Amino acid sequence: MKDKCYYEILEITKDADKTTIKRAYKKMALKYHPDRNKNSKEAEENFKYVNEAYQVLSDDTKRSLYDRGGKDAISGASQGGGFGGFEGFSDFGDISDIFNDFFGRGRSNQQRRNNYGYDLDAVVELKISFEEAIFGCKKTLEYAYKSPCDSCGGNGAKDGKLQTCSQCNGSGNISLGGGFINIAQTCPYCKGVGSVALAHCSDCSGKGSKNNKASFEIDIPEGIDNDNQMRISQKGNKAPNGDRGDLYVVVRVDRHKHFVRDGDDIYFKAPILFTKALLGGEITIPTPYGDMDIKIPAHTKDKQQIAFRGKGVKNVNHSHKGDLIVQIEIMYPRKLTSEQKELLKQLEDSFEKDRNDSSDIISKIKSWF
Repeated sequence: MKDKCYYEILEITKDADKTTIKRAYKKMALKYHPDRNKNSKEAEENFKYVNEAYQVLSDDTKRSLYDRGGKDAISGASQGGGFGGFEGFSDFGDISDIFNDFFGRGRSNQQRRNNYGYDLDAVVELKISFEEAIFGCKKTLEYAYKSPCDSCGGNGAKDGKLQTCSQCNGSGNISLGGGFINIAQTCPYCKGVGSVALAHCSDCSGKGSKNNKASFEIDIPEGIDNDNQMRISQKGNKAPNGDRGDLYVVVRVDRHKHFVRDGDDIYFKAPILFTKALLGGEITIPTPYGDMDIKIPAHTKDKQQIAFRGKGVKNVNHSHKGDLIVQIEIMYPRKLTSEQKELLKQLEDSFEKDRNDSSDIISKIKSWF
């Protein structure tokens, strides 16, 4: 990666806009971040090159200079004081924000950790059926939340005794990289607290917390979808001072054996005989709201879709409803009786007669010229 140009490092084209550059940086930085590539020197090096590329391409002045003269132009401008060097890079905060998004290292999260070994906010999954997601329902949520260990007060240390972390010298952060690129990240040894236990608490094995079971009734709104989150205030983990975080409920919706949901739309495959596809007619199909009669146009094609406006799912954020989309699947019988075969043969003969008649007419017309 060292010998690649910055655009190749981020896997983008030279006409990429800032949004594309930032999106590409997130992807590549996440791929090579040391937290996800333990003890990998290659990943650490690539991570530095990715950051170097982003620092240049995300800045209009540096990018323009790089496009004209390459890395040498950037290095020369830095040494000559052209834009203050990389030490004063103005978008460094933007990079920090990106990694806060990746790894949950926002300022509020760091403040909430304090000197206990767990986050106040908690996440649980709740499974519901396809119908419950569409119509809404009430569910009893059973889960476990953390509260501080009585013996150590939540810090995981024997008798609550801590010492300054030797890796970060109590700052809670360590520096990653070198040269003109230097990125601070949460110290992995003390988890950003700045102190570590002299010995682990025997009652909680150093975790600093104990689990408590709880349950309460939760309202599932109409139209909620798979992977949607619901935030329940003051139902998360409990801090030593009595504060409680929030509980984030991640909804998992079971698949339905007949329907497929895409956003606010519902898809249904309707099997019909080939004769119905040719002649048209009316069929009855199931929907989440009950059976519905629909008309099949004559000469309907296989995989053809028929949309019914407003017959889908109500959007979870407003009153708009999606569509019910019926996809036709033309079916052919696997076995035929003698009578059915004879009827089909007569039909085939009639088609052949029409075709031959047409051919004779065309032949006659050709003979005129």
